[in-house]
Amino acid sequence: MNKILREDSEAIISKDITWDKLRGANVLVTGASGMIGSYLVRTMVLLNEKGYDIKIYGLMRHPGKLDKEILDQIEVIQQSVTEPIVSDVKFDYVFHTASPASPLIMKEDPVGTIAANTLGAWYTLKLAQESGAKGYLFVSSREIYGQPYADQKVFSEETYGFVDPLQPRSCYPEGKKAAETMAVCYYAQYGLNTKIARLAHTLGPGMTINDGRVQADFLRDVVNNRDIVLKSDGSSIRTYTYASDAAAAIFKIMLDSPVEERVYNISSEADTVSIKELAQTMVDAFPERELKLVFDIPESKGNDGTAPFTLGILSSDKIRKLGWEPHYSLSEGVKRTVAYLESLGMK
Repeated sequence: MNKILREDSEAIISKDITWDKLRGANVLVTGASGMIGSYLVRTMVLLNEKGYDIKIYGLMRHPGKLDKEILDQIEVIQQSVTEPIVSDVKFDYVFHTASPASPLIMKEDPVGTIAANTLGAWYTLKLAQESGAKGYLFVSSREIYGQPYADQKVFSEETYGFVDPLQPRSCYPEGKKAAETMAVCYYAQYGLNTKIARLAHTLGPGMTINDGRVQADFLRDVVNNRDIVLKSDGSSIRTYTYASDAAAAIFKIMLDSPVEERVYNISSEADTVSIKELAQTMVDAFPERELKLVFDIPESKGNDGTAPFTLGILSSDKIRKLGWEPHYSLSEGVKRTVAYLESLGMK
């Protein structure tokens, strides 16, 4: 296993989480080759090295994205999550992480984007219920909160802003919202122990640097030793969480949250920055590269698939009361991500 990925997984395992619940369990992870899904899988592989005997099933369309040493230690279910999942296995835990995260995909394939969340939730919830699963977790997004109203600065789990359902770009937040409602309905009707994890913006190993998100664009500039180019004034505010910290929070929610609680924000509030400040953080993390910020703002941005929301701060008070704290700062996360990308020769 890559050195940084192993260190990250060890950091997750070191958290105060009731890992014994996973001993001998059958666990399904959808989107197992994606950034968050792969962290969950690798962590359980490492737990198995310590004798946990977890049967790990990874549902994904592109198994080749995972290292062979990981693939050799899991059962691969190669298919889209938008199709029925046929399996004789009774799963103890289901983590539904599969979803497009690229603005480019959301722009070009809004139908596929909303299907991955809605149909994906339907098929995985049905599978978990029929399995008599002990737990089901859906990975949602800060985008379900939409654009805050004038008096909103921070979103707690019970506050919501505005999302226009008639905009094709709403395929992502509206799909996530529908999936959340499905999860709540399965708890109400069947007693399935469903959980929802709303992630703030996340970066780390496993993300692609060509998917159109600003953090990906900036990272691509850094690994190519180019000045960071901003296509806007960089005033939009976001909160960034390192991927392994997000994965640790997901395990904490699944294994340690009270049965009656459904939803938790995952957010490193200390790393709330504007887009410009994010770029400056990446410049400052590598002073030896002598990078600069360059503004190249087009006259008309048009529909590039990026989220239209200008403020996205999530309160993490609720999950902090469970005992979760982020392990890495934004600067540390950036350095680790760049080191990982460069170890793979990515450009």
